Amino acid sequence: MTTRQPSESKHTPANAALAGPIVFALYLVPDFTMLAFSSAIEALRLANRVLGYKAFKWRLVSDDGGAVRASCGLSVLTDSHLAMERKGLFGTDRPSMAIVCADLDVEEYSNRSLEAWLRECMHRGIHIGALGTGTYVLAKAGLLDNKRCTIHWEKLPGFAERFTRPVPNSSIYEVDGKIWTCAGGSASFDMMMHLIERDFGEQTAAAICEQALIERVRAPGERQRLHLSPRHGISNKTVIRAVEQMELHMAEPLSMDDLAARLGLSGRQIERLFRYELECSPVRSLLSRVAARAGPAAAHAIDHADRRYPRPRTAQYPEMG
Repeated sequence: MTTRQPSESKHTPANAALAGPIVFALYLVPDFTMLAFSSAIEALRLANRVLGYKAFKWRLVSDDGGAVRASCGLSVLTDSHLAMERKGLFGTDRPSMAIVCADLDVEEYSNRSLEAWLRECMHRGIHIGALGTGTYVLAKAGLLDNKRCTIHWEKLPGFAERFTRPVPNSSIYEVDGKIWTCAGGSASFDMMMHLIERDFGEQTAAAICEQALIERVRAPGERQRLHLSPRHGISNKTVIRAVEQMELHMAEPLSMDDLAARLGLSGRQIERLFRYELECSPVRSLLSRVAARAGPAAAHAIDHADRRYPRPRTAQYPEMG
């Protein structure tokens, strides 16, 4: 069986059999996220159903070929193991794309054989992908140097601090050459739909969305998180801009002077706005809210928040409004 690379050309049912299927090898890191995994698989399954033939095939890979337990507690049987996949790179059954699916504790996961397989795939022109925190594994393997990529927003601050050569952003998915990364969750569906639409057109993508009861495929640059207004109950546009700047610089917080300069305000004006809108200590309390959602990386930023955002000497502020 021959396979082809994704997005090399557009295919139709009439000539797809000659072109061969696009084959995905999905490596499951223990405690992987079922939502990101199943979203990706379902996009491919529905594509085959809409097209009427197996334009896409997939196989599941683990370290030793056994079952892998997801973070939700369910176990998934795999079809292959790393040794088999590395050997298969020399044959006709090598994948079109190798994808890593992980979840929350990926920072502690280390597998040199996995990293070697990914590098070998890259050297042979195979596309490389990551679902959610699988981007960590790609970075450890050295595959993201000077590459645009994305990762789940919880992991973005720590990822940017740990890896300096990748170019991470907060988009829902990112495609840079043969590197495909997404933020996980339902963004896996969007990334796969992007691939499907590039190969088979908008009508195929629309038909898949109808089957999945999904209104549209999101563009890669769309935000991962809700807008700040519903998340924090903030309506003041200046406070929203201030919070956005803080969240963009969680790994290396801006000083109050830098923040004030970006907003065109004084530090005292920012302090008053936060107290009026949020009824709490302006910066430390806000960072605490972010840390509750963003995990240890943001907690590290809070540890030195008082140094970066010193409280004013004046203890009381005039009542406003």
